[in-house]
Order: sequence, then C-alpha cells, then structure tokens
Amino acid sequence: MIQPASSLTCPECGGVSVETMPTNSCQYFYDCRHCGALLKPLKGDCCVFCSYGDMPCPPIQQAQAGGGPGGCCAA
Repeated sequence: MIQPASSLTCPECGGVSVETMPTNSCQYFYDCRHCGALLKPLKGDCCVFCSYGDMPCPPIQQAQAGGGPGGCCAA
C-alpha cells in the first residue's frame, strides 16, 4: 500500500512539515514552511521526499513493493 504523506525535515532549520506527495511525478523543489529555504534533492535522489522525507516518493514505494516501474518517474 502506498503511503501518500511524508514528513519533510529541513536540513537548514530542522523544521518538520507533513506533506502529501504527488503520485505520478517527482517534486524537485520545496520551499521550507519554517525558514523559507529552497530544498532540492541530494545527488542521486529523484525528489525532495526521497532526500528529506521519512517516506520515499510513491513511484519508489511501488518499485520497492515490486508492483510498479523500475524507479522513480520511470514511464
């Protein structure tokens, strides 16, 4: 089962925000609600949820469960 929400932790201020992830695309940018920092994925990650969230993005969750595409945002 895909978990649609993830808690993002800002590396700049440590603020935590629970956000709903897009199910069919990656979210490359995120503006921290606490300090305004613009977050981008870490090298090797496809989106901010995979870099700073407590849950990977839905395409990665599907791939890990064996029922989806081979990786994030794969067609």
